[in-house]
Amino acid sequence: MLTHSRQTGVARNARVVATVILALSFSLACSAEQPASAPAAAAGNAAPAGPPPTVEQLAKKVDCKPQIQVDAVDIRTGACKTSVGQFFISTFVTQSGKDQWMDQAPEYNPHLVGELWTVLGARKVLDELRVTLGGDLHLTDHRVSPTPAPPAG
Repeated sequence: MLTHSRQTGVARNARVVATVILALSFSLACSAEQPASAPAAAAGNAAPAGPPPTVEQLAKKVDCKPQIQVDAVDIRTGACKTSVGQFFISTFVTQSGKDQWMDQAPEYNPHLVGELWTVLGARKVLDELRVTLGGDLHLTDHRVSPTPAPPAG
């Protein structure tokens, strides 16, 4: 069980990470084209077996060597830039940690969400990454509209 000071530190780390990624995602959003009618890519919905993927494992699937931005006990975030575009991959130790992060950062639109990971980037980039990584594409604040975008099919 976490002590009060540890809980406070974890919450503070999550707020710092959310602030940093928010600033970076605004930068990406302002410079990226985001067509409103871009089709969602098909993705598998099978549950992964084994431990959740790391930032490096997810990045490798899309031919990226991530630049680690946050390396905390409960969250890791890496920045990637490929021919597809720029994006940020975050991985979490627990589902409650991921949920807390998503609750603190609902304005990140759009984002790709998998089991204990998220990817932030422009819609066009996320559509491309979804083909390889899978996940659910969240287009709006999940607290308002919890239904992810359906896969194209």
